[in-house]
Amino acid sequence: MIDFDKIRAIDFHTHAEEPCGCHADDGYDDLQSTMARYFGAPWQHPPTIDQTAAHYRQANIAAVIFPVDAERETGYRRYDNYEVADACARHSDILIPFASIDPAKGRIGAREARDLVQNHGVQGFKFHPTMQGFYPNDRAAYVLYEAIAESGKPALFHTGQTGVGSGMRGGNGMRLKYSNPMHMDDLAVDFPDMPIILAHPSFPWQEEALAVAQHKPNVHIDLSGWSPKYFPKILVQYANTMLRRKMLFGSDWPMIAPEKWLDAFDKADFRDEVRPLILKENAMRLLGIAP
Repeated sequence: MIDFDKIRAIDFHTHAEEPCGCHADDGYDDLQSTMARYFGAPWQHPPTIDQTAAHYRQANIAAVIFPVDAERETGYRRYDNYEVADACARHSDILIPFASIDPAKGRIGAREARDLVQNHGVQGFKFHPTMQGFYPNDRAAYVLYEAIAESGKPALFHTGQTGVGSGMRGGNGMRLKYSNPMHMDDLAVDFPDMPIILAHPSFPWQEEALAVAQHKPNVHIDLSGWSPKYFPKILVQYANTMLRRKMLFGSDWPMIAPEKWLDAFDKADFRDEVRPLILKENAMRLLGIAP
């Protein structure tokens, strides 16, 4: 188990990659190499879960880690949630497993969600509307949300522009419209007890994300995917004031290393009393570890 008194931070946004590497026949190689160039990442293939655990253990940072089930929309092979959960169980001192289920799976997906929480230690769920090709407030997804809401676990949604497909022909088929954070307002109304996390500074809809998070008690924001030195002024302002208990540290590993994010965070204009909230305390409360 993670010793939350000793770790320095909780990274709420890291990605799990298969240990066997990329598959040459589904386009995932091209996607990952393009994204690595976009983010300036120093690798040819993303690190595995075991490598990720070693990196975070050395840094004394706990990490929420998840795959993205976008096989239906993209053709990229799904990294099985049960494999991810098993791999995380080997590193339960540092990794916090989330799962990802395509909402199009309906009741089958809901059944899997319940099983993952009840029997495999999964602590939350990740959605990427642009990669998965759906509007988050589509009623067809509600049967899956109902299962998640019953569990009390958080649901984390990509919002805003994405580095996935950026610069590729046709954006690699990725449609940005699905990831407007205003769609999440419906979910916050319809599932008021389900913790919802809006991932990333939601460019070009930053103010929409802040409005939803301010208005709905169950909505939070993770600060992953951007270096803090590039954060919009209004995001820092809200993080320092009315949303100080709703902001979460996230790196977007392996595209952005946590130490790189934290170095920029040290230099950004966050108030001293807010920093421990963002780095660890808000995440502990959201995960049910602290009151």
